[in-house]
Amino acid sequence: MMTGTIQHRENFLANIAQQLGRSPITTLPRPTWQYQPQNRTLKDATRDELLEIFMKQCANIHTNIVISNCAKLSQDLQSVVDQYGGQSIISSRDERFQEFGLSELMTEKWPQSNIQYYEWNSQQPQENILHAEKANIGITISEMTLAESGTAVLFSSRDQGRSISFLPEKSIILIPKSTMVPRMTQAARWIREKINNGEKIPSCINFITGPSNSADIEMILIVGVHGPIQATYIVIEDR
Repeated sequence: MMTGTIQHRENFLANIAQQLGRSPITTLPRPTWQYQPQNRTLKDATRDELLEIFMKQCANIHTNIVISNCAKLSQDLQSVVDQYGGQSIISSRDERFQEFGLSELMTEKWPQSNIQYYEWNSQQPQENILHAEKANIGITISEMTLAESGTAVLFSSRDQGRSISFLPEKSIILIPKSTMVPRMTQAARWIREKINNGEKIPSCINFITGPSNSADIEMILIVGVHGPIQATYIVIEDR
């Protein structure tokens, strides 16, 4: 990718400041807001209370929800896969699958049950897209989960392409309960802190709220226009 070079920037800005009759501004002013309701909303809610709000919101966004834990996660995931017809599955390459005890299910039991399973491979970009197009189910894990809107936050990376959650007909998103926060306010602050700390963040961050929905035409809700037609969140009681 080509990058450009800014030349004579300081002289240019100094000339504008001179025309305005003031010194150049070197730091951007940041406003101080008297009222910040976004910080007060659900501020003192416990994780259990956030989960209750999350569950109610899932009903509004046409999303199934399963409450699980590490001991029975494999069984619950298999149950959802069966409900969705099995067939073919694509998932991200995420070490948390192993931490949650799902490796045996995904790499051994599914192939034995004639379920085609494919794990995202950064060395095979074209194969990744082809498998995502053919997959019946895409499985990912939420990085941060917004209780108020029922939203899972997914970071695209070399091990998790956005096609996993967009191209398959059905989507299963694992939601560690520890990732649950009140709303978009906390997600934006979290991402900003990463940037301020010099951390590398993905160029694509997806905020996914249930299956694909659109009401652009005459306010008639249509599900599955540009993404999965069905979605299930599996909340994992990990703490």
